[in-house]
Amino acid sequence: QVQLVESGGGLVQAGGSLRLSCAVSGSIVSIDTRGWYRQAPGKQRELVATMVSGDDTKYADSVKGRFTISVDNAKNTVYLQMNSLKPEDTAVYYCSARWYGVNFWGKGTPVTVST
Repeated sequence: QVQLVESGGGLVQAGGSLRLSCAVSGSIVSIDTRGWYRQAPGKQRELVATMVSGDDTKYADSVKGRFTISVDNAKNTVYLQMNSLKPEDTAVYYCSARWYGVNFWGKGTPVTVST
């Protein structure tokens, strides 16, 4: 089992930056994929960025060049650095970890980007 707790969301003006954190606990040794997803009001949850064990990263086209996913294994924390934020980035951001083929989710942290 894996537990995930996100933090770092908030209100920011367009063009600003935020760094989201996801504290991971539990059976973390067997996690093979960590990721960030988001869900805007009235829309389906979508992938933002993922990192497979090692350095294999994948980003949604809409965030490439602006967002960076990283992992601090010593702190068991996954980060999402978000720069040049746009109003369309407004959403609840969820951390995810895949453990033996099962995806676990945090409760999400809201991000609002104002014009």
